[in-house]
Amino acid sequence: MSRPNILFIMSDDHASHAMSCYGSRINQTPNLDRIADNGMILENCFCVNSICTPSRANILTGKHSHLNGVKTLGDPMDGKTPNVAKMLQADGYQTAMIGKWHLGHGGDADPTGFDYWNVLPGQGDYYDPVMIDESGRTKYEGYATTLITDFSLDWLQHRDKDQPFFLMSHHKAPHRPWDSDPKHANLFEDGDVPMPDNFFDDYSNRSNAAKDAKMRVYGHMNDRDLKIDKLGPPPDGLSDEEQANWNYQRYIKEYLRCVTSIDENVGRLLDYLEEDGIADDTMVIYTSDQGFFLGDHGWYDKRFMYEESLRMPFIVSYPNAIEAGSSTDAMSLNIDFAETWLDYAGIDIPEDMQGKSLRPVLEGNTPDDWRKSMYYRYWMHLSHHYVPAHYGIRTHKHKLIYYYGEALGTSGSIDEPKEPEWELFDLENDPDEMCSVYDDPAYADVVSELTSELYRLKEEALDDE
Repeated sequence: MSRPNILFIMSDDHASHAMSCYGSRINQTPNLDRIADNGMILENCFCVNSICTPSRANILTGKHSHLNGVKTLGDPMDGKTPNVAKMLQADGYQTAMIGKWHLGHGGDADPTGFDYWNVLPGQGDYYDPVMIDESGRTKYEGYATTLITDFSLDWLQHRDKDQPFFLMSHHKAPHRPWDSDPKHANLFEDGDVPMPDNFFDDYSNRSNAAKDAKMRVYGHMNDRDLKIDKLGPPPDGLSDEEQANWNYQRYIKEYLRCVTSIDENVGRLLDYLEEDGIADDTMVIYTSDQGFFLGDHGWYDKRFMYEESLRMPFIVSYPNAIEAGSSTDAMSLNIDFAETWLDYAGIDIPEDMQGKSLRPVLEGNTPDDWRKSMYYRYWMHLSHHYVPAHYGIRTHKHKLIYYYGEALGTSGSIDEPKEPEWELFDLENDPDEMCSVYDDPAYADVVSELTSELYRLKEEALDDE
């Protein structure tokens, strides 16, 4: 089998429960479904640090944040750091990075390992964005999602067809503040989008961390989030419940319109692969840098180890090796992606990478000793939405979270100590994570077992802080 082309399409903050191939009750994504229908859905793909910049570094390096040096939004990735693009490039792949980089720019923070790159500065803009390449900054007229796809298609059309390619096509959308393409202004206007069942969560039976977080759709969104200037204010005289629903509808509809643009533009890329005759030889992956709260627990944003934030969508097609219409419950992590690409490219995986190649999982041969638990750590103590730093473990049945209450000198964190807290969730009986059972005597053995496994995984990850 020849080495595959690799097309890695990543959005920002696209929750899997806003994709129809994952059973979304609020959205349809027909082009993303094309990838899933032609390949595999990973039902249990998780990030190891649910925040944009660290997740991107996790993906490129195959390492946890404390080893790749990118723990928080304030940590740019040193261009001298080994990354998967450099390894593929050195072994004959054409490489390109287009769209949202978000790992710093200028000097040692510019993308390295790419034959071509053209990236947004920081978060970038939705409308008429500035983008940066090796020649400098250029402002382009148009909508960011469409432009990123235009540049990706242009690079594909002008590539050397005698070499395999590795293209990272990264969208800004649907990141806050959720500015949609004007052509989609009337989408979702024919009624209300259903609220999550736990939208009016009161955070009882859980940690103070959940109670204190400042990320509620009703209470913490600003006028920019709610498009007051663009779309107008709410009607007068709304009750609290009506105002909460108004906020949610304004938020979720703009979010879903942003997703619609992604879906349409993914379709353009898939059409190109088919028209060029390389669809069977190309591994196409669609994912997001982490999950996102879509009103779940009343929240927006991410950061927490709760499911909606922790879980990443991951759909992949590669007709030469992956069975169409397949799925897996095997646990996969964003630190596995680089190892997987190296494996398919026939390149030795460096011993200091911390993930595992997903190749056996993708090809329907999950090993008996495949991981049954994963380690997570969020470092940005109380910064942005007042979410405290924490680490934890997730198994197929339970989740144990430790809010350790310290900034530990990490960039961007707030040096405000908090009393440490633990949470334990029984994911089989409480999939929405509404009630911590950490102090329930019936779970004493589970707490003991998971605590031991947590610190085993922490040591295995070489995390000694």
